Amino acid sequence: MNDVLVDAVRHNNWATKRLIGFCREQGLSVEQLEVTGVGTYGGILATLEHVVRCDGSYVRRLAQRELEFVDSAETPDFELLARWNDVAGAVWEQVLGGPIEVERVVIVDNGTRGTRAGIFIAQALNHANHHREQVCAILTGFGIGPPDIQAWEYAWQTGRIWDLDPA
Repeated sequence: MNDVLVDAVRHNNWATKRLIGFCREQGLSVEQLEVTGVGTYGGILATLEHVVRCDGSYVRRLAQRELEFVDSAETPDFELLARWNDVAGAVWEQVLGGPIEVERVVIVDNGTRGTRAGIFIAQALNHANHHREQVCAILTGFGIGPPDIQAWEYAWQTGRIWDLDPA
């Protein structure tokens, strides 16, 4: 069953990593990093930090282990965010490598709610896509074409899609 999740989870991590790298390469000013858009979480750096920390928070619950960066008081730059994203990606790989008890009850919100473990997978994918698109919208507002972070581009970059010989 986990095999069906591999491309979706790997794409999720890849897309965040690609967007972090792209933003780092743009040499955006402090002012640009703090600009928000209508309906966005926050500025570019704050939104990407939110994505990475939340992804770590979701996967740590599935892995049943702590990830130090999730609750760290450190204010990350793009380099640190990329490292944290890599850590989360490695933990996702561990989770996908074993059985996932999707019906296991996980207690959240300071012990006030229970949810099924499988919900963390759905939330991780939805949440990151939502906020990455916000970052892309802010970049577009600056006149910067954001990188292609669709699953199709992930497939091309990782050899999961290819052209067939016309013959």
